[in-house]
Amino acid sequence: MAIIRLQGLDFFSHHGVYEEERKIGNRYTVDVEVVIAQNDFSTDMLNETVNYEEIYLTVATVMSAPVKLLETIASTINQQLLHHFSSILSIQTTVSKHNPPIKGVCDRASVTILLER
Repeated sequence: MAIIRLQGLDFFSHHGVYEEERKIGNRYTVDVEVVIAQNDFSTDMLNETVNYEEIYLTVATVMSAPVKLLETIASTINQQLLHHFSSILSIQTTVSKHNPPIKGVCDRASVTILLER
C-alpha cells in the first residue's frame, strides 16, 4: 500500500451550528490521508497514483459550501474522494475549527472520519 497525505490545508469558511458562525466565518484546517493499492510506480506517470492537486480541489469545493457540522464536512470529503478515485482503499479526514465558540479557551475542535472501501 501507499499512503498519500495532505496536511495543514487552511481555509476561511462559514460553517457552524450558530447563525453567527456562518455569518462571520472562521479558520479551518483539513488533513487528508488516503491509502491506495501499491503500484511499483516504475513508469513515473501520474495516472498510477492519486493526484493530490485533485484532492485539494475536492477539499476546497467542500469547504466553500457552508454546513453546520465538522462531521458533515469530513464525511463529504471522504465520500467524494472515494467516488472520484477508484484506487483509494481508505481515506481519513480530520477537520479542525480554530477558536471554536465555547465558554473557555480552546485552540481548536477537531473531528476525524475514517472511511474504507
